[in-house]
Order: sequence, then C-alpha cells, then structure tokens
Amino acid sequence: MITLKQAKALKYGDYVHHKTAKNSDGTPQRFRVNGKPKTWKRSPERVQVPVKRGMYEFGYLTEHNISEFNLGYSD
Repeated sequence: MITLKQAKALKYGDYVHHKTAKNSDGTPQRFRVNGKPKTWKRSPERVQVPVKRGMYEFGYLTEHNISEFNLGYSD
C-alpha cells in the first residue's frame, strides 16, 4: 500500500502496480507517473498524481485510491 507521504514523493517516470487489477498473464497492471504530484497547502491530506497505462489510459492517484496501489511488484 502506498502512503500519503510516498505518493507525494513520486516523480515522473516512477511505476506503481495495482493490487487487484491483473493483466491477461496474471501480473499486476503497471501505471507510470506521468507528471508532478499536486498538493494543497490548506489541505495537506490531499494529493493528486497523474498516471498513465498503455497508450490511451490516463488517470490520477488520489488520497481516495492510493490504498489500491503498491510501489513494487508483489503477488
């Protein structure tokens, strides 16, 4: 599980792996950090990290879904 502090320390090019979503070969789906994490001074518990998977899938890691991701590959 990624902590809030670890999510804020992510940088462009880092990879995160989804806990439950799997590829067809059974490996966890891998997402690449696609930009700088956005943080708020007035709400330090918030974070928004842009991620990319494949050529056309884009999304964000937020404080709501960071528990669904790991920093390293693990079964």
